[in-house]
Amino acid sequence: MAAPAFDYTAPWWLPGGNAQTLWAALFARRHAGAAPQWRRERWQTPDGDFVDVDTTTHAASPDAPLLVLFHGLEGSSASQYAVAFADFAAREGLVLAVPHFRGCSGELNLAPRAYHSGDFQEIDWMLRRFTTTHPGRPLLAAGVSLGGNALLRWAGEMGTEAGRTVRAVAAVCSPLDLAAGGHAIGRGFNRLVYTRMFLSTMVPKALKKLEQHPGLFDREALLAASDLYQFDNLFTAPLHGFRDTDDYWARASAKPVLSDIRVPALALNALNDPFVPADSLPTPRQAGPQVTLWQPAQGGHVGFPVSLPPLGLPGHVMAMPAAVGHWLLAHR
Repeated sequence: MAAPAFDYTAPWWLPGGNAQTLWAALFARRHAGAAPQWRRERWQTPDGDFVDVDTTTHAASPDAPLLVLFHGLEGSSASQYAVAFADFAAREGLVLAVPHFRGCSGELNLAPRAYHSGDFQEIDWMLRRFTTTHPGRPLLAAGVSLGGNALLRWAGEMGTEAGRTVRAVAAVCSPLDLAAGGHAIGRGFNRLVYTRMFLSTMVPKALKKLEQHPGLFDREALLAASDLYQFDNLFTAPLHGFRDTDDYWARASAKPVLSDIRVPALALNALNDPFVPADSLPTPRQAGPQVTLWQPAQGGHVGFPVSLPPLGLPGHVMAMPAAVGHWLLAHR
């Protein structure tokens, strides 16, 4: 029996998508018990590069499911949602693994590339590797924001083959229409806060990549980039085989392939997400029969903070991972 839909209501003192997004990221509690402990393993990629994979160390039975979590743009196992998912995994006796996209584990990767929203080939390689490193465990996968779009893109591209690897997949607050999300984050308050935040880490990493591979792109043009559209046009798109930003956003979006998904899939998007416009979200007809849509009115972008006054907590972000995790477990 499938888990019920996520019936989320924001605390009264956090009105609006921006408040729910920023509070969750900056102040909300992420775990009920001890902070998660991670074991890091380095995987060599087929092209001679590397990725770092963090796996929880809490006790789990040999046949307990493995939940693989793909992080969002500039995220990691330290992101608030990853810690909250680890807390859920510990309480449920699951193993949680967070594979870092290239350059996101704290050490710059080696190849003349980074990562992008539609990198389903990398998702495919990682998931297949997990089936060999954790034999006997049912494999479930979730992705947050960028990671969720890439995961659903993989599920759509693989069709019936995806079921040979995973039991179910879930995407949380993913910009399934990358053009709509990309333009939204480049306007107004979003441009002043979120765009600036992302570029503050993406530009320095890109410049270090240029030191590794001189001539990879125009340094001065990149330094002048003021939004993600310009950054993607100069860095992300050409480094990963796309003509330009428009080509990248069109070809990497998961929304056009949702109806091709043949494994149980969940797409959770708050209607007040600051940079995933509600009118860009898929309808049930566009999503197809295998995709469950949860579209609560509130939650922000990977926010969903919850109040717990009886415990004296200022708010926590553990409800969303529990809802998504239980939905995935219903399909194990």
